[in-house]
Amino acid sequence: MAREILTVAQMAAADCAAVAGGTPTQVLMERAGEAVAAAIRDRYARRPVVVWCGPGDNGGDGYVAARHLKRRGWPVVVEAAFPPATEAARWAASRWKGEVRPLSPRPALEYLYIDALFGAGLSRPLEGQVAELARAAREAGVQVVAVDTPSGVHGDTGRALGGIAFRAETTVTFHRRKPAHVLAEGRDACGEIVLADIGLETVDAVDLFENDPELWLSRFPWPAFDAHKHSRGRLKVVSGEAWNTGAARLSARGGLRIGAGAVTVLSPPSALAVNAAHLEAVMLAPFESDAELALAAEEADAVIIGPAAGVGEATARNLQALARTGAAMVVDADALTSFRYDPEDLFACLDRDDVLTPHPGEFERVFTGLLAKSPERITAACEAARRAGAVVLLKGPDTVVAAPDGRAAVLLNGTPWLATAGSGDVLAGFIGGLIAQGMESFEAACAGAWIHAACGARHGPGLIAEDLPGLAPAVLGELYAKR
Repeated sequence: MAREILTVAQMAAADCAAVAGGTPTQVLMERAGEAVAAAIRDRYARRPVVVWCGPGDNGGDGYVAARHLKRRGWPVVVEAAFPPATEAARWAASRWKGEVRPLSPRPALEYLYIDALFGAGLSRPLEGQVAELARAAREAGVQVVAVDTPSGVHGDTGRALGGIAFRAETTVTFHRRKPAHVLAEGRDACGEIVLADIGLETVDAVDLFENDPELWLSRFPWPAFDAHKHSRGRLKVVSGEAWNTGAARLSARGGLRIGAGAVTVLSPPSALAVNAAHLEAVMLAPFESDAELALAAEEADAVIIGPAAGVGEATARNLQALARTGAAMVVDADALTSFRYDPEDLFACLDRDDVLTPHPGEFERVFTGLLAKSPERITAACEAARRAGAVVLLKGPDTVVAAPDGRAAVLLNGTPWLATAGSGDVLAGFIGGLIAQGMESFEAACAGAWIHAACGARHGPGLIAEDLPGLAPAVLGELYAKR
């Protein structure tokens, strides 16, 4: 089952439900602290440890972790920023029999530090000696293990409150990830994220998920025994003019590699020769007007429009014509920018089966100001999907896929090797190819993004967009073995 991503409030509700169901807070705290200690023992050689403890239950987790490490022979000292202020934290502090001292303002490289100061629930910037310690720890480059989130990192946005937060090498969190653990800024501050089970259950209805194969693999469109090319889906890709054809071919090859049975590039007459010179299994058909484009796409299951299609009225008219065919559309790049002054005209063409795939700049052109005024990317993508009435995939190291019904998923396997020209064109092809095979559009966008990232990671340094389609079979083979 796909794992949910919980807000701070939803996680608190899960804690409260466990307590109401008969599991005391102290038991949950004991499990959490023990999990932190176990994660440290698994990852670090024995060395002196300093545990920074705050006043709340996060600090209580720190006292428990200190006790479990000391019991295993680790030299441990607690540095308390404040006296324990909750019943459970006081209980945990009372069971710690080792040294307790004030915060040292100068962390030293020979120690491993456990940040149990505030965790994800903090809603105000770090102040005073704790803020100074955060700055000093970053400057010194000491190794830090954070409990829940690095102190100062907002649990629901991943952003450093007031611009000041601790930076961890490892973060141990509990039950489910929060937005801070999946959004790029928070993930960077968290380092390696260890997810520990402490016996909780999710109690609220949740529409936000980790984007991994558990979310969509059971509905992946593997071919039936008696499949033929037309039963595996018909994908068509709109090419640009003669000097802008490569992007469409990258999309077409991506769609073919992901399993679409019949893929056709729809080409202006001026580009037929150059496209024909580069296509083999991908077919080619001409169009001279938006009416001819609609006719050529009439039998398509999915159509991709935008990669190097050209920005302007012609592309806008082509999209409007394709919308009348009933084929699901993947709208990318130039097709998005062509509606920058009239986004409502774009939205009027869309339905829930269509997918928009903007990078942040294209997102800003179509959804002006939405990213800046949203607390984080998930909220922005969800609002964009609602406005557009279509699936929105907001690209980035933490790619967010949002559906108009409120579902959303965040990619966790993003890789910087995909930051290369043409990579997004292949992604559009993967998504279009999956939709052509009958996969529901939200799940196709999630699967396409995950496979795209897995291909990029598999290749690593030196990746160019042309490599990506050829990497897909190995990734698909591993998925097929897990089905």
